[in-house]
Amino acid sequence: MRQSTGIIIGSLLALGMQPSMALELLSPDISDQTRMTKQQEYQGFGCDGKNISPALKWKDVPTGTRSFALTVYDPDAPTGSGWWHWVVFNIPEDTRQLPQNAGNPELRLLPAQVVQSRTDFGTAGYGGPCPPKGHGVHRYRFTLYALDVEKLPQGEDAPAAQVGFFINQHKLAESTITGLYSR
Repeated sequence: MRQSTGIIIGSLLALGMQPSMALELLSPDISDQTRMTKQQEYQGFGCDGKNISPALKWKDVPTGTRSFALTVYDPDAPTGSGWWHWVVFNIPEDTRQLPQNAGNPELRLLPAQVVQSRTDFGTAGYGGPCPPKGHGVHRYRFTLYALDVEKLPQGEDAPAAQVGFFINQHKLAESTITGLYSR
Protein backbone atom coordinates (compact mmCIF):
# COMPACT_ATOMS: atom_id res chain seq x y z
CA MET A 1 0.00 0.00 0.00
CA ARG A 2 2.79 2.41 0.91
CA GLN A 3 4.51 1.89 -2.47
CA SER A 4 1.30 2.53 -4.44
CA THR A 5 0.67 5.73 -2.45
CA GLY A 6 4.16 6.90 -3.36
CA ILE A 7 3.54 6.12 -7.04
CA ILE A 8 0.30 8.10 -7.01
CA ILE A 9 1.90 11.12 -5.33
CA GLY A 10 4.90 10.93 -7.70
CA SER A 11 2.55 10.78 -10.70
CA LEU A 12 0.59 13.79 -9.49
CA LEU A 13 3.79 15.79 -8.96
CA ALA A 14 5.07 14.82 -12.43
CA LEU A 15 1.86 16.20 -13.91
CA GLY A 16 2.33 19.46 -11.99
CA MET A 17 -0.50 18.63 -9.59
CA GLN A 18 -0.33 18.71 -5.79
CA PRO A 19 -1.75 15.75 -3.90
CA SER A 20 -4.70 16.81 -1.74
CA MET A 21 -4.14 16.88 1.99
CA ALA A 22 -6.85 16.38 4.54
CA LEU A 23 -7.71 19.18 6.96
CA GLU A 24 -6.13 18.30 10.30
CA LEU A 25 -7.14 19.63 13.73
CA LEU A 26 -4.47 19.49 16.46
CA SER A 27 -4.17 20.56 20.09
CA PRO A 28 -1.40 20.74 22.68
CA ASP A 29 -4.09 20.49 25.41
CA ILE A 30 -6.27 17.55 24.35
CA SER A 31 -5.62 14.36 22.39
CA ASP A 32 -7.94 12.15 20.40
CA GLN A 33 -9.59 9.41 22.46
CA THR A 34 -7.82 10.61 25.63
CA ARG A 35 -9.27 11.89 28.90
CA MET A 36 -9.68 15.65 29.16
CA THR A 37 -8.62 17.46 32.35
CA LYS A 38 -10.31 19.35 35.17
CA GLN A 39 -9.00 22.51 33.47
CA GLN A 40 -11.44 21.96 30.58
CA GLU A 41 -14.38 20.83 32.81
CA TYR A 42 -17.37 23.16 33.01
CA GLN A 43 -17.95 25.36 36.05
CA GLY A 44 -21.62 25.07 36.99
CA PHE A 45 -24.39 22.45 36.70
CA GLY A 46 -22.69 20.63 39.60
CA CYS A 47 -19.25 20.71 37.99
CA ASP A 48 -16.34 22.67 39.46
CA GLY A 49 -13.74 22.77 36.69
CA LYS A 50 -11.98 25.84 35.32
CA ASN A 51 -13.96 25.85 32.02
CA ILE A 52 -10.90 26.73 29.91
CA SER A 53 -11.20 25.87 26.23
CA PRO A 54 -8.16 24.05 24.84
CA ALA A 55 -5.73 25.66 22.44
CA LEU A 56 -6.42 24.41 18.91
CA LYS A 57 -4.54 24.67 15.63
CA TRP A 58 -5.03 23.29 12.15
CA LYS A 59 -3.25 22.66 8.89
CA ASP A 60 -3.75 21.32 5.37
CA VAL A 61 -6.57 23.74 4.60
CA PRO A 62 -8.42 22.88 1.38
CA THR A 63 -8.39 25.23 -1.60
CA GLY A 64 -11.47 27.45 -1.66
CA THR A 65 -11.72 27.84 2.11
CA ARG A 66 -13.19 31.25 2.98
CA SER A 67 -13.82 30.73 6.72
CA PHE A 68 -13.91 28.13 9.47
CA ALA A 69 -16.41 26.97 12.07
CA LEU A 70 -15.83 24.90 15.18
CA THR A 71 -18.30 22.91 17.22
CA VAL A 72 -17.97 20.82 20.37
CA TYR A 73 -20.67 18.20 20.80
CA ASP A 74 -21.35 15.44 23.33
CA PRO A 75 -23.41 12.68 21.68
CA ASP A 76 -23.59 10.78 24.99
CA ALA A 77 -25.53 13.37 27.01
CA PRO A 78 -28.73 11.86 28.44
CA THR A 79 -31.01 14.22 26.53
CA GLY A 80 -32.05 12.19 23.51
CA SER A 81 -30.32 14.74 21.29
CA GLY A 82 -26.81 15.16 22.74
CA TRP A 83 -25.37 18.41 24.10
CA TRP A 84 -23.70 21.34 22.30
CA HIS A 85 -20.74 22.69 24.31
CA TRP A 86 -19.28 25.27 21.92
CA VAL A 87 -20.35 26.78 18.60
CA VAL A 88 -17.91 29.16 16.89
CA PHE A 89 -18.12 30.44 13.32
CA ASN A 90 -16.98 33.17 10.91
CA ILE A 91 -13.37 32.39 11.81
CA PRO A 92 -11.29 34.17 9.11
CA GLU A 93 -9.76 31.96 6.43
CA ASP A 94 -6.21 33.03 7.30
CA THR A 95 -6.60 31.92 10.94
CA ARG A 96 -4.79 28.70 11.83
CA GLN A 97 -5.21 28.55 15.61
CA LEU A 98 -7.33 29.50 18.60
CA PRO A 99 -5.48 30.23 21.84
CA GLN A 100 -6.25 28.50 25.12
CA ASN A 101 -9.37 30.03 26.74
CA ALA A 102 -10.53 31.59 23.44
CA GLY A 103 -13.98 30.27 24.35
CA ASN A 104 -14.33 32.86 27.14
CA PRO A 105 -16.17 35.75 25.38
CA GLU A 106 -15.15 38.21 28.12
CA LEU A 107 -11.46 37.80 27.22
CA ARG A 108 -12.01 38.75 23.55
CA LEU A 109 -9.24 36.46 22.29
CA LEU A 110 -10.94 35.86 18.94
CA PRO A 111 -11.00 38.16 15.88
CA ALA A 112 -13.85 40.68 16.01
CA GLN A 113 -15.97 39.03 13.28
CA VAL A 114 -16.01 35.61 15.00
CA VAL A 115 -19.35 34.60 16.48
CA GLN A 116 -19.75 32.32 19.49
CA SER A 117 -23.40 31.37 19.56
CA ARG A 118 -25.61 29.85 22.21
CA THR A 119 -24.74 26.43 23.59
CA ASP A 120 -27.03 24.02 25.41
CA PHE A 121 -25.91 25.69 28.65
CA GLY A 122 -27.94 28.68 27.39
CA THR A 123 -25.00 31.04 26.86
CA ALA A 124 -22.42 31.84 24.20
CA GLY A 125 -18.86 30.61 24.53
CA TYR A 126 -17.15 27.42 25.60
CA GLY A 127 -18.90 25.16 28.09
CA GLY A 128 -16.65 22.30 29.10
CA PRO A 129 -17.48 18.68 29.87
CA CYS A 130 -19.94 18.11 32.71
CA PRO A 131 -21.44 14.64 32.40
CA PRO A 132 -23.72 13.43 35.18
CA LYS A 133 -21.86 11.64 37.96
CA GLY A 134 -21.73 7.90 37.37
CA HIS A 135 -23.01 8.20 33.79
CA GLY A 136 -19.83 6.74 32.30
CA VAL A 137 -17.41 8.14 29.78
CA HIS A 138 -18.73 10.82 27.44
CA ARG A 139 -17.20 11.79 24.08
CA TYR A 140 -16.56 15.46 23.33
CA ARG A 141 -16.18 15.96 19.58
CA PHE A 142 -14.19 19.06 18.71
CA THR A 143 -14.88 19.42 14.98
CA LEU A 144 -13.33 22.08 12.76
CA TYR A 145 -15.00 22.80 9.42
CA ALA A 146 -13.47 24.54 6.40
CA LEU A 147 -16.29 26.51 4.74
CA ASP A 148 -16.76 27.92 1.24
CA VAL A 149 -18.36 31.17 2.53
CA GLU A 150 -16.83 34.08 4.42
CA LYS A 151 -19.73 34.34 6.87
CA LEU A 152 -22.70 32.32 8.01
CA PRO A 153 -25.96 34.29 8.38
CA GLN A 154 -26.47 33.58 12.10
CA GLY A 155 -25.76 35.60 15.22
CA GLU A 156 -25.02 34.95 18.89
CA ASP A 157 -28.58 33.82 19.64
CA ALA A 158 -28.63 31.13 16.94
CA PRO A 159 -29.15 27.62 18.32
CA ALA A 160 -26.43 25.07 17.55
CA ALA A 161 -28.64 22.92 15.31
CA GLN A 162 -29.43 25.92 13.10
CA VAL A 163 -25.75 26.83 12.81
CA GLY A 164 -24.99 23.18 12.04
CA PHE A 165 -27.49 23.26 9.16
CA PHE A 166 -25.60 26.12 7.51
CA ILE A 167 -22.20 24.58 8.28
CA ASN A 168 -23.24 21.41 6.49
CA GLN A 169 -24.44 23.41 3.46
CA HIS A 170 -21.03 25.06 3.10
CA LYS A 171 -18.40 22.60 4.37
CA LEU A 172 -15.44 21.70 2.20
CA ALA A 173 -13.71 19.52 4.80
CA GLU A 174 -13.80 18.66 8.49
CA SER A 175 -11.50 17.26 11.15
CA THR A 176 -12.33 16.02 14.64
CA ILE A 177 -10.53 15.43 17.92
CA THR A 178 -12.63 13.43 20.37
CA GLY A 179 -11.83 14.11 24.02
CA LEU A 180 -13.18 11.80 26.74
CA TYR A 181 -14.51 12.71 30.19
CA SER A 182 -16.43 11.17 33.09
CA ARG A 183 -17.23 12.07 36.71
